[in-house]
Formats: sequence, structure tokens, C-alpha cells
Amino acid sequence: MEIKVLGALNAEVNGMSIVPTAGKPRQILALLALYPGRVVPVPTLMEEIWGTDLPQSALTTLQTYILQLRRMLGTAMGPDAPGSAKDVLATRYGGYTLQVPAEAVDVYQYERLVAEGRQAFEDGEDESSAASLHEALKLWDGPALVDVRVGPILEIEVIRLEQSRLVARERRIDADLRLGRHVELIAELTDLIARHPQHEGLHSQAMVALYRSGRQAGALDVYRRLRHRLIDELGVEPSPQLQRLHQAMLAVDPRLDVAAGPRRTSTFDLYAA
Repeated sequence: MEIKVLGALNAEVNGMSIVPTAGKPRQILALLALYPGRVVPVPTLMEEIWGTDLPQSALTTLQTYILQLRRMLGTAMGPDAPGSAKDVLATRYGGYTLQVPAEAVDVYQYERLVAEGRQAFEDGEDESSAASLHEALKLWDGPALVDVRVGPILEIEVIRLEQSRLVARERRIDADLRLGRHVELIAELTDLIARHPQHEGLHSQAMVALYRSGRQAGALDVYRRLRHRLIDELGVEPSPQLQRLHQAMLAVDPRLDVAAGPRRTSTFDLYAA
């Protein structure tokens, strides 16, 4: 079985999709897929589907949805499969579990690659870090579970995954900056700061990419627009790190020209105290 949640929900067995068209069974499949090999309790599944307003027939209806999923699974597995659909979508005490290896789900491949990329970054292995993080981010094909109506449980998971994606992207950009890929990053960072207009880390990366590309005025303009936005909307000044980065650019600090300087956790901390 191969399952994808980093984008539209997709689950295939022997090349045949087992994703139901109905909304609630899709939610159940998505939630089980996020916890492969682990029991998802019945109350958790019910909360995902109905929230706190459970219908009287909640348990019976949930069992019907599980049965529908097993039928699709059994059809895809075929009559000669070594196990049955009940072995794959198994009933356990208090809940259900999808008995597939974690590697069958794209999110676990993604998280493994991100962990490798972060470790390489901390070890100063910029090429390896950038490569692993690039590979991890390529697994995404749009927002997580973009075609699934999410309830309270899946909503938390989607937010977590999207935050992880942004952090991984920041770290990959840091690695690319340390490798001197400044010009190549400008378009991507321009898009990111437009999407995240108060994110200081992304703005610091955009400033460094522009500065190292010979566009000092553009780098200073990024800071000016962010500062005005923070003052107007939040009533605060940019962080001390960003202010020091700004001052370094005004002073043409030679440390800014070093693509792979002292090993820091991020570009944002280039001028941390």
C-alpha cells in the first residue's frame, strides 16, 4: 500500500485507489494513515467526524464506514492476497489500526528526510543538508489533505504538517544561502515574504539573498517595509537580530559576504546577541 497525505489524499493497493468518495470515510482513512501501525481510539475517530455533537447512531455509523473501507481494500487486494482486509484495517481493543509500514505513508518519508537534513545542517554538511531537504519538500503536492474536509483532530495534524513544511523550507534556504545560491533564491523568497508578511526569519533570508546578489537597496527596502508593517499592525519594532542585520548592511559589514561563516542555527541568527 502507498498512501499520500502531503497534498490530495491518495491510497493505492496494487495500483487501485481505495480512497472513498464520501467525506466521512475519507476522514477516517486520512486519520488512520497518519498513525500507521498504531491504534486510533474509537472516541478519537468519532470526535474527528462529528466533533462533540455525536449522533445516537455514532458507533453503528462508524462501524459502517469501517466496513466500507474494508470492502474497497479487499477488492484492491484481490482474492489471492496472503491476508484479508480485516488484517490490514484491523480492529483492536478500543479502536482501529491500519497495519502498514510507516514508510508506506509519504509523511514518514518526509519526516525522515527532514531529520537527515537538519542533522547535516548542524554538522556543517551544507550540500547534504540542502539535498535532503530539497528531496523532502518535493514530496509535497499542495497543502496537506487538501481534498479532505478536516475535523478537529485532522485540523491539528494539518497545522502541524504545514508548520513543519515552512520550517524545513527555511532550513533548506539557510543551507542554500551558505552554499552561495543567493540569486536563485530571490524569487522564492519574494513569494514567501508576501505569503508570510510578518515572518522575520524569512525576511532576514530575503535581505541576505538580495544583499549578496548586489542589491543592497532591495535588501534595505525589505527591512523598511517589514518594520512599517510591524509598527502599524502590532505596535512593535523588528527583533534585535533583524535590527543588527539591518545596521550591518548599512555599514557594509564584510561578515555578510561570507556565504559559509560561523555555524549558526539559521540566517536569522547571523547577528544574534
